[in-house]
Amino acid sequence: MNQSRDQYGKEAIQLLLTNVSGASVTVAGAELTSPLFQGDIVWEPAGGLELPPDQPKSLPARLPAPVCGRGQRGTQQPTAPQSTAQQPVATVRYSEPGRAGLQEVAHVADDPFGVLERNNQELCLAAEAAAVADIALDRRLEVAPDSRTAVVRLVITPKATGGAGPDAGPMTIAGIGGTTLIAEPAEQPWPRNVRVAQGTPRSELRLRIRPARCDPHAIAEDKVGTLLPLHVSVGGREGQLKIAAGTALRGQIYDFVTAACARG
Repeated sequence: MNQSRDQYGKEAIQLLLTNVSGASVTVAGAELTSPLFQGDIVWEPAGGLELPPDQPKSLPARLPAPVCGRGQRGTQQPTAPQSTAQQPVATVRYSEPGRAGLQEVAHVADDPFGVLERNNQELCLAAEAAAVADIALDRRLEVAPDSRTAVVRLVITPKATGGAGPDAGPMTIAGIGGTTLIAEPAEQPWPRNVRVAQGTPRSELRLRIRPARCDPHAIAEDKVGTLLPLHVSVGGREGQLKIAAGTALRGQIYDFVTAACARG
């Protein structure tokens, strides 16, 4: 398993298949079962996928809802080795020349980069945070007259208390991190230790930004520069909550960074 940069924030991963049979097979479907998620992680092609021997192929798959236990910590905590029952199992359905019908094989799947656990922790943290408040970036970017800095607005809308949703404890935004594209100006640092609670008024955090770097390939090849990382603690969890810029804001940020870098 792996996860490409452009899959961050999209709740998707890659299933990596390698055919070791010595002959080409046609893959009809693949699924991954893990106790960290409520359903199977499924890849289904529009048609059969030819898989030559010893040529790995990456199959994109959406993640289902995570299984969350109260009080688990975030991504910075060390993890114990998984027992066999806890390990993910991959099931692949395939056909091969000379054999009728579909064959099926199941194996314990390797996750050398901890993709499943990291995504489980991030999704559970996001669910805890969503019970307290909706957090989003406003679609408008305010560019300074000299075009060297701009302001993005982080909009925080707390949930009402006593409503249909569960009551949740307060959340603290300990800090806001920069990205490969944008950073905080030294003279106007971003807010720290912001407390958010259900039933409180809507608020906005005005974040003045500057380009984090100006090398052309960093802008041209960017995949995660418009995912703003918030360092939060909520519901007994600590970790990073990534707030994605919408399409309109994302385009404005790219234009701003390009223009600001052109000015030196």
